[in-house]
Amino acid sequence: MKAYRDQHFLIDQRAVDRIADLVEIKNREVLEIGPGNGVLTKALLECGAVVHAIELDRELCNGLGEQFAKEIAAGKLTLIHGDATRCDLPPFSIVVSNLPYSISSKITFRLLNIGFEVAVLMYQSEFAKRMIAPAGTKDCGRLSIMVQTYATVQKCFELPPNCFSPKPQVHSMVVKLIPRPPIFFVKDHKRYADVARALFSHRRKTVKNCLKGSKGMLNPEWVDRVLTVLPNEILSSRPEELYLEDFATISNIE
Repeated sequence: MKAYRDQHFLIDQRAVDRIADLVEIKNREVLEIGPGNGVLTKALLECGAVVHAIELDRELCNGLGEQFAKEIAAGKLTLIHGDATRCDLPPFSIVVSNLPYSISSKITFRLLNIGFEVAVLMYQSEFAKRMIAPAGTKDCGRLSIMVQTYATVQKCFELPPNCFSPKPQVHSMVVKLIPRPPIFFVKDHKRYADVARALFSHRRKTVKNCLKGSKGMLNPEWVDRVLTVLPNEILSSRPEELYLEDFATISNIE
């Protein structure tokens, strides 16, 4: 089977059923991104969900339209041809998707910005591991900080390549995201995101040197103030050694 736009179709029915059962979706509006050949779409519909599916590939979209013509006519399925990272999204409260690997980061940040009740998402395993890596550990990165600032992340299960067609070169992981307010107060959310981006652009340097070298990303005058206010304990640390509270402390400085 051909891979369409970085999609590897899930063919293990047990895995499909496990994904569909991870959250109560009966009579709920569910967003599915990258439905592909419709195997997860079918399971979501059978669980009683009202599904809004967004598919980038027109050939796949046409095939889904034929496969689920009755469900579309009954108002149980809305099929949208478009790029989920850019197009207008329909109303939804829950997300359940086997995401194409190439849009994992973009769509995750977009969904968190829009808001939802709960999301069950499949990622490349290494991407998911970076997402759930605890702050203050060597595997922590910008993705870890930004996702864990605005949501709790729960690992559900992993899937080997033979669960897909065509087989990917990597394992996959299903995770559950539940949005919540930041644990530590964030005064300016854009600045918080800019600080995380700036620091992890130079993750092997100290925070002090990261900030000094990031005046193109951050306001130079603000950086100068931060360097005079932050305690040496933070300034001498590397970004991967910081905790969520530290990122909030840095970005909240006026």
